[in-house]
Amino acid sequence: MADAPPMEAIVLADIATVLLAGTAMVKLAKRLRQPPVVAEITVGLMLGPSLLGMLPGNIPHHLFPGGAMPMLSVIAQVGLVLFMFLAGLELDVAALRGHGKSVTTIAALSMAVPFALGVLTAAVLYGRYAPHAVSLAVFVLYMGTAFSITAFPVLARIIRDGGLSRTRIGTLAMACAAVCDVLAWCLLAVVVAVAQSDGIARSASVVAWAAAYGVVMFLIVRPLLRRVVASLTRHADHGTLLVMVVSGTFLSSCASAWIGIHAIFGAFVFGMVMPREALSGLLGQVAASVERVSSLFLPVFFIVTGLSVDIGALGWAGLVALLLVVVTAVAGKFAGAALPARLLGMGWREAGAFGALMNTRGLTEIVILDIGRELGLISDRVFTLMVLMALLTTIAAGPVLRALRLWNPDSVPPVAGSVLPSSSRRRPQHVNEAGVASRSPGHTADGPNP
Repeated sequence: MADAPPMEAIVLADIATVLLAGTAMVKLAKRLRQPPVVAEITVGLMLGPSLLGMLPGNIPHHLFPGGAMPMLSVIAQVGLVLFMFLAGLELDVAALRGHGKSVTTIAALSMAVPFALGVLTAAVLYGRYAPHAVSLAVFVLYMGTAFSITAFPVLARIIRDGGLSRTRIGTLAMACAAVCDVLAWCLLAVVVAVAQSDGIARSASVVAWAAAYGVVMFLIVRPLLRRVVASLTRHADHGTLLVMVVSGTFLSSCASAWIGIHAIFGAFVFGMVMPREALSGLLGQVAASVERVSSLFLPVFFIVTGLSVDIGALGWAGLVALLLVVVTAVAGKFAGAALPARLLGMGWREAGAFGALMNTRGLTEIVILDIGRELGLISDRVFTLMVLMALLTTIAAGPVLRALRLWNPDSVPPVAGSVLPSSSRRRPQHVNEAGVASRSPGHTADGPNP
């Protein structure tokens, strides 16, 4: 009998399996009018213990052996860090100016209400589902943050596919999701700092270093980047700019990890400090190149995630907990987003659609849950519950919009741009579904776009 293949060969075969399965599932999701991230999450669950693990022979263990996981995790981290850079690049906070007090009010409520309900639900789940080493305060703060997430990239895809880009609902949803993204990442950074620190003094030190890091990035690095990007753009030096962007993303991730607030925060901030005015030029082309690399590596992240999700291990009690989690997530976003929108002048139909859009969690939620799992803030059962909640709430957005007769793909504009007026004027001719500038159709930040 031939010797077992080396681990490097197994990892390469695993990546090929993931990409092929992901491409096939994305095609199916497209026919079902679902965003690619739904297909990617589903593939991760199917290749893990939730489906293949139910068959004889422990297939997931042989397909993804323990020795391959460190290498797969590194590849997944590369894809995730690059994705977070792209998410930060798309999140143009300056574009929110002029949207009025309604954006600030609704965004704050769409974070605060789900956070409060999430804290209450976490307190109920704590005794039975929380890890023993995690305090009640850290657990409920983390869970409250996880419940309050709205996924900005996948929301952009749904709004675009549904022909809502030029409507009041679409514009308001994108603006509120952008504000929520900033608030959520800031809040999560504080929770992670507290969870990883040994006492109040250490926690205060991490927060102080994080604040200093933010000051350096926005006041020193940002002006330098503007000059460097302008110089490289004048010389049409695509290769050097690509290296600078990727290296800068990794170094910023390294700095934030060293501070103690996880590597993805550094990637996200580096994307935020890139000059937006350059997106219509060479930087837009570089962003498209980064996105293609990320889209090849990011599906591995869903596999690493899916191997930690075991639906069968929940049992009947777990189904009750899942119902509680889903109801809390949906009720929190509808109460925090749909009701304020109705009070500010929207009709019930529009307000309901707005609530459904704000309920989409997608990849952003999975990223945050993976941080909690990695740091030991949540157990595998809580991780499974929350991943299923993220999948269900994301799947529901499209059908709800169609049921409310607000899904109008025929009105999709021929030029795909950001729904935020101040940013769409600076986009090149093609902008992909995740909102990242590109010269030609390719992959989205939420998965392959066939």
